[in-house]
Amino acid sequence: MPIRLDKLVAERFGLSRRAAQEAIRNGRIDVAGLRCDEPGREIEPGSEVAYGPSRPKARKVSTRLQLLYEDRDILIVDKPAGLLTLPTADRERDTLLARASRFLRLRYGGRPFLGVVHRLDKETSGALVFARSHAAQRALQTLFKAHDVERQYLAVVEGKVNREAGTVRLALVTESTDLRRGVAREPGLGRQAVTHFRVVERFGSIATLLACWLETGRTHQIRIHLAELGHPVIGDRVYRPRMLPHPEVSFQRQALHAQTLGFRHPISGETVSVESPLPSDLAELISELREGAGRRVP
Repeated sequence: MPIRLDKLVAERFGLSRRAAQEAIRNGRIDVAGLRCDEPGREIEPGSEVAYGPSRPKARKVSTRLQLLYEDRDILIVDKPAGLLTLPTADRERDTLLARASRFLRLRYGGRPFLGVVHRLDKETSGALVFARSHAAQRALQTLFKAHDVERQYLAVVEGKVNREAGTVRLALVTESTDLRRGVAREPGLGRQAVTHFRVVERFGSIATLLACWLETGRTHQIRIHLAELGHPVIGDRVYRPRMLPHPEVSFQRQALHAQTLGFRHPISGETVSVESPLPSDLAELISELREGAGRRVP
């Protein structure tokens, strides 16, 4: 029978429940070789769990809210990596939704409405829109459902992508064993997912910077599709194929950034388009890859 991770860690390593939760949140617990920072995650009692008490504490996320666009109907913010969009069953207090709600309360008073339209993975940075009215939320949800939204991501992937551009059309399914997503291996299964990509820059044979566009918006779609091509997103410890050799580049999170978000305004009908600046950690990774690729040129 599954057990909460914090309970298992407390029992296995002789910690109090609170100390176990802190160890997990601080990035000092690995499950099956992958870092896990969710105390409430349920795992099997016999799972491989490792505790690194001397491992440096996981980085802190900036508590400031970066606005990209605001009017009376919508709010577009710049989500930092390492921050959940919404709380999970563990009821985390510090989420992007909580920060945006607090911003509106401090600025306008009362209890302003803030509606969720879409999400970004915890370790993905970039532009995300909230609705400030029920009407705007319904209209935006309709746009996202119809895939009538421009979303461009930047991804730094392992290896040299030889094609200048391409499209991945692979249906996705939820794997029952651990609720991860994966590619449907039989015709007719799963939900169709389409990702377009083009090469922005190559860093020798080590890595490639891609621009990716979503035609559909399935959970973890870009990460799964790129991993299926044999070019997983650098730092992705969940979907990286196990048969690949040890990565030549390390990064503390998945190198994925939601750069551009554009759509027809749900109320005025005007075009809204924002661009999220490249976060410092990703900019530093790209700079290091450029320097490394330059050193390899004869």
